[in-house]
Amino acid sequence: MNELAKPRLLTLVVNPKSGGGRAGRALPKIAQHLRETMPTTELHVIQSSSWEDAQNHLRAAALAARDGDSVVAMGGDGMAHLGLNACAHTEATLGIIPAGTGNDFARAVGVPKDIRAAVDVIAEGRWRRIDLSRVVNSTGRRYVGAVVSSGYDARVNRATNETHLRFGSLSYGAVALRELANFAPMAYRLVIDGEPRELDAMLVAICNTGVVGGGMLISPDADFADGLLDLTIVHPVGRGKLLRLLPSVYTGKFVSDPAVERFTAASVAVDGDDMFLMGDGEELGDVPATVECDPGALRVYTQ
Repeated sequence: MNELAKPRLLTLVVNPKSGGGRAGRALPKIAQHLRETMPTTELHVIQSSSWEDAQNHLRAAALAARDGDSVVAMGGDGMAHLGLNACAHTEATLGIIPAGTGNDFARAVGVPKDIRAAVDVIAEGRWRRIDLSRVVNSTGRRYVGAVVSSGYDARVNRATNETHLRFGSLSYGAVALRELANFAPMAYRLVIDGEPRELDAMLVAICNTGVVGGGMLISPDADFADGLLDLTIVHPVGRGKLLRLLPSVYTGKFVSDPAVERFTAASVAVDGDDMFLMGDGEELGDVPATVECDPGALRVYTQ
C-alpha cells in the first residue's frame, strides 16, 4: 500500500489497573466506541503489564507516528505522564482517557472528566499545541505536564504514593495533614532566569499547568501555552497558618495570602539540602535540577 494511502493509526495504551481496575473494565466499550466513531482509523489496543511496558509501547508508537496519527494513554496521571514524554516533539498527537483517581494534567488542559466524553474529543480531532516543563538533573531529562514540586508538596506527594490509597484529593489531603506535623521550611538555592536567589520556603511549585494532588489549584491561572513557567512560593508560616490555608488550595483562593508569592519565568535552577523533586505525581530524582519551559512541545487532544 502506498504510504500516503495508509489509514491513520490510533495506538491506545491502557493501564488496566488504573482507578482500581476501572480502566480495564471500561476498555471493551471504549475500544468499541472508538471503532464506531473513527471508522477510517486503524485502532491498535495494548494493555500494559508494567510501568516500563507502558513506557516502551507509548514511545515506540510515538516515534513511528506519521502526521495525523494518535497515541492515546488511558489511565491516571502516571499514564498521562508517560504519554506526554513519549509524544513530545514527535508527529504524534497525544490523547488522554482519564481513568485514574487524580487526572490532574488531563483536567488542567481541558480533557473531559467523563471517559466517553474524552473519547469523543479524540474522535472529533480537536487538538492544540501546548508547552511542557523540561526537567534535567542527574537522572536525565524528563518532561512534566503539570507541576514540579520540591518542598512540602513533594513530601506529601511521595507519602501519598507510598500509602497506596486511591481516593484522589481525599488521599492527598489526609496525607497533607499528617506530614504537616513534622515539616519545617526548607532552604532553597534558586537561579531564576539567571538571577540567584536564596530563601526559606514551605514550597516552591514550578508549574506548567496549575493543578496538583487530585484537584488542588496551586497556580490557579497558570497558562500552559504562554512559553513561561508559573511559580508559586509559599514563604515560611506556622503550622496553624498552613493548616488554615490548605482548604483554600482547592479553590485557588490561598494565593491572596501575603505568605504566597507568584511570578513567571522561563528557567529555574533548583537546589537545596535534603530536597527531591516530584512531577506529575512521579519521582524525578534529587536536586540540583534545571526546569525550563519548552514552548509548544506537545500536541494534545482537548475540548
